[in-house]
Amino acid sequence: MSSGANSSNDDQMNRQPAKRAFAEEFGDASEIFQDGDDERSPKFAVLPTGENANRVLAMGTLTETEDVAKSDDEEYWQGRVVDPTGAFFAYAGKYQPEAMAALRSMEAPEYVAIVGKPRAWETDDGELRTSITPESVTVVSQETRDQWVVETGEQTLERIAAMEAGEGEAVARAQEAYPEAAAGDYEQGVKEALAQVAGIEIESEDGGSEDDE
Repeated sequence: MSSGANSSNDDQMNRQPAKRAFAEEFGDASEIFQDGDDERSPKFAVLPTGENANRVLAMGTLTETEDVAKSDDEEYWQGRVVDPTGAFFAYAGKYQPEAMAALRSMEAPEYVAIVGKPRAWETDDGELRTSITPESVTVVSQETRDQWVVETGEQTLERIAAMEAGEGEAVARAQEAYPEAAAGDYEQGVKEALAQVAGIEIESEDGGSEDDE
């Protein structure tokens, strides 16, 4: 077996589990750190509810795809995926050929799952943005998307409980990175997401229903 094949197998074995977060929280995860001094050491996004994510699993409705490359000589595809709390953005180019081909071939709207690496970057206006560099983009059923919403909601609430209890190094890192973050906002987002999947109305924080707008 070639050394390249061995390296590929090592990468598969060492791959970090993909963490789940709703778009609202992921969009706030602008703090990235590298765990180790080696240039190949893994990088992690700090989720505001107290989790470190080297990889993420996002699901929702693919609403837009667009080739946003600045040159005619290459492709760089953007996908916008909406879950009940907001939107994820994924960007795939020549270094993500499978994901790029998937975005190129898909026609919105579709329920999709994205697995990939979180990335934080600054716009020309100085605004911090987060996006996903996808390893894969696949079409899924509504049932699979709904199950992701339920499981992501459960995991988010577990993280919030751990944060309120002050448990763990990841919690301390999140509190330091986002001192003004309000766990209650993410908890409300979970309630609204679960209600949407269940097809029921809940009262918003101002006392009106979510359909009052």
